[in-house]
Amino acid sequence: MTAILGPRPQPISRGDYKTLGLAALGGALEIYDFIIFVFFALTLSQLFFPPEMPEWLRLLQSFGIFVTGYLARPLGGILMAHFADKLGRKRVFSLSILMMALPCLLIGIMPTYADIGYWAPLVLLALRILQGAAVGGEVPSAWVFVAEHAPKGHRGYALGVLQAGLTFGYLIGALTATWLAKVFSHAEILDYAWRIPFLLGGVFGVIGVWLRRWLSETPVFMALHAQREGMTELPLRAVLRQHRQSLLPAALLTCVLTSAVVTLVVITPTVMQQRFGMSPSDTFALSSVGIVFLNIGCVLAGMLVDRIGAWRGVVLYSLLLPVGVGVLYASLVGHWLPMGLAYAVAGLACGIVGVVPSVMVGLFPANIRVSGISLTYNISYALWASTTPLALIALMPWSPWVCVGYCVIMGAVGLATAMFFGMRKGMQVDDTRVVHTGG
Repeated sequence: MTAILGPRPQPISRGDYKTLGLAALGGALEIYDFIIFVFFALTLSQLFFPPEMPEWLRLLQSFGIFVTGYLARPLGGILMAHFADKLGRKRVFSLSILMMALPCLLIGIMPTYADIGYWAPLVLLALRILQGAAVGGEVPSAWVFVAEHAPKGHRGYALGVLQAGLTFGYLIGALTATWLAKVFSHAEILDYAWRIPFLLGGVFGVIGVWLRRWLSETPVFMALHAQREGMTELPLRAVLRQHRQSLLPAALLTCVLTSAVVTLVVITPTVMQQRFGMSPSDTFALSSVGIVFLNIGCVLAGMLVDRIGAWRGVVLYSLLLPVGVGVLYASLVGHWLPMGLAYAVAGLACGIVGVVPSVMVGLFPANIRVSGISLTYNISYALWASTTPLALIALMPWSPWVCVGYCVIMGAVGLATAMFFGMRKGMQVDDTRVVHTGG
């Protein structure tokens, strides 16, 4: 079983709320810069690839460029994690948002296939790689930054709010896409209006950098740095040499988290347009409802983690994930529920997104925490998020229930991971170390 050491839960102070709010808002703006691409995948496929190419192939290649951003995550994430563990969480936390915003701005002003031919998709690919490297450093650093600032007894809630903030970036993207679809005609969007959301991303990046000026370094890192504890060995080497037993559960849970995001945010909006013939404005509006309830679900899941423990939270939400996605697709195929309600149910059921960070920060001690999370999270996310959207899009013509079956499998993976690693080898994060006890 797990031993939880330390005093009783402490109240959340005004300063804690300020730190959490700034971290979550900055993360939302950065995730917007990364995810806005997917809301305009259909449009970009028409602008950056030859017009004579079949539509399905253009869409597949557009998604291919999107998922390349995921493949680049380990490159930036592992490098930035090294400096986060060596030099501080705050510096890397601020750098990542700048690295995300500049490519977003450049996408908004770059020429298309009609202007420069095949150079257009190649430049777009290069910019997505830079964005992938940036988000690879953002998420692990954000988790650790917030977890190490959170008062005792509220770490799950703090991480749930952070995840809600990160997924709020999806909502900003969906609302922006909805607004464009209502205000501009399809021809106007293809002509010039598609650039607006990417230009906005550049502005959001500047705001995010300014917001993070007000954050302070985490007390955990400051204590480690003052003591020079564990600072002689390369963090990544320490992860691979001393903490290999934590890599597998971290990787498996990352895949489960990724599956929820990919299904709800990336694949379903495209499927609703392509297979079920919904208009872009209706699709984006419904997607916004789902993301709002995903935000709520992350906060509720984090609060639950503080009461029942992170591993039990994984068990519960691994069971709820396929149920929620099943309700969504049953309503798409058989009109089982109104689509807004069905999307809300699916969003709440994807609370695994708010649970997994609490487990991840407990799997690695503080002196190598960012490196440990970054290694497993970014490699797993890169492989899983770069292959599953393409596979699901390719399999969707075969059956509309593909996403449901996929979430059933991933829910089983989450459940098995929690039962084997959590129940048999309980792990609980403490301020500066992971505490294990037998049982």
